[in-house]
Amino acid sequence: MAFDLDDTLAPSKSPVDPRVAQQLVDLAGRVEVAIISGGQIGQFRSQVVDNLPDAGDALAHIHLLPTCGTAYYRHNGTEFALLYSRDLTDDEKTRALTAVEEEAKRLGYWETDTWGPILEDRGSQITFSALGQAAPVDAKKAWDPTSEKKSALRDAVAARVPDLEVRSGGSTSVDITRKGIDKAYGMNQLAAETGIALDDMLFYGDRLDEDGNDYPVLAMGVTCIAVDSWEDTADKLDALIAQLPPRA
Repeated sequence: MAFDLDDTLAPSKSPVDPRVAQQLVDLAGRVEVAIISGGQIGQFRSQVVDNLPDAGDALAHIHLLPTCGTAYYRHNGTEFALLYSRDLTDDEKTRALTAVEEEAKRLGYWETDTWGPILEDRGSQITFSALGQAAPVDAKKAWDPTSEKKSALRDAVAARVPDLEVRSGGSTSVDITRKGIDKAYGMNQLAAETGIALDDMLFYGDRLDEDGNDYPVLAMGVTCIAVDSWEDTADKLDALIAQLPPRA
């Protein structure tokens, strides 16, 4: 079972609720559990890992795929350790950072009152967050409720770096990676690393619409469950967990 993170398991950039934390551990005692997001590993740790209850052996069955699976972490008995990271080159990073900053300023989307840095080098991904990474959920929702700004910025940056992939990310973010890097890429990496067929996977996401960053998973044929909030996910998981036998 694989999950998007923001607005699927937790409010954007916020810790998971204790209810969801317990559900993740309960699930990991029954099936393999993966979390895949455009966020970096620090977000996974602060939002999920640091909030999990005592899980015993269950942590060995949790897979973390930050930056859409261009990095992959598994628990080694002590901590979640990096198994691989496919980083951008210095040249790719410089061109991406320059293009997104210049285009955001040209379009009037470069804010001066932010909650933390606007630009972030995540190794395998460059991320633009209009209001900063730590912006409150309400402020982010108000900044671009129709996604018009993100779409305009994405198109402008894509024209500047045609050899890279430019995508709308979260509510105020644009992500830049190598071509072909999206959540479908991450799901394929998960299948390759675990040996679990895509047909045997189930994905939960809040942005499965055609413009959403979860849509590539649906488009590749993985069975998907659409949710509209972490509470919706939790309600659906309550029903599912009751039907799954614990791992022998």
